[in-house]
Formats: sequence, structure tokens, C-alpha cells
Amino acid sequence: MSDELDIIVGTPGAPEEGHVSDLIDGTIGELSPFHSTFGYYAHGVAFKTAVFPSGWEERAIRVRTERTGGATGVCMEDHDLAASKLAAGRPKDLIFVAQLLLCGLASEAGVGERIALMPLDSTIQATLGLRLIAAKQLRTC
Repeated sequence: MSDELDIIVGTPGAPEEGHVSDLIDGTIGELSPFHSTFGYYAHGVAFKTAVFPSGWEERAIRVRTERTGGATGVCMEDHDLAASKLAAGRPKDLIFVAQLLLCGLASEAGVGERIALMPLDSTIQATLGLRLIAAKQLRTC
């Protein structure tokens, strides 16, 4: 349902991390000519601005086909992605998580397990649990 794709390029802590995020936003981001031409856009995200559950890299799905031109895309597993979106906490992220739950792509229990793996104190993890409950109660279809 979303016309947005979050993209992180590089490795955590790389000096060019913020620059690449800005470059993505400026060239294929929201309201760009790319967006108006193709109907979707990319949002550049830096590792330093996102929070991920521990071990997400091992659970990630790697995509490499002839159509990727030799590059490998690394896509977060649905439960890891949902937990990370709950940490971001924007209204659109809650709607996204609600859709994952509603469509059966993620389970409440699985997302809760990932929240427990996030490098956050227990108070913030509890807040994410409340956001998960709120997302579950949204009806987006």
C-alpha cells in the first residue's frame, strides 16, 4: 500500500552515510521527477537514525538476480522491520505495522520478540509494546 521505499546504503558508521541518504532523497525521493514518473519513491535512511533488533542481519533476506545487475539487496525480515518501524513511531509507521499484522506477514508475538531484542531500555521497549497494541487495533483495509 505504500509508495515509499526506505533505503540504507553502506555500513553502520561509514563517513558517507548521511551524504548518501541525502543523495537518495534528492534524486529519487518524495516529490522528485522519479516519484511523479514511476509512482513511488525512496527515502534515504542512515544507520545512525534507525534502531534494529539484535541479530537482524542474520535474519535478513538477500535478493540477487539478473535484474539486480550483480548487486545484492538486503531486506529486513518482516518482524525485524515491524519492530524498527515501531521504534520510529511515526503515524505512517504504525499504519505499516498494522498492515503487516492484518495481512499475516508478521505476528504480534513475533514483533514482541523482536522488540525485546532491541538495544533500548525497558521503558522504551514497553512504549514500543504499546505502539504494537495500537497498531494491531488500526484497521487499514
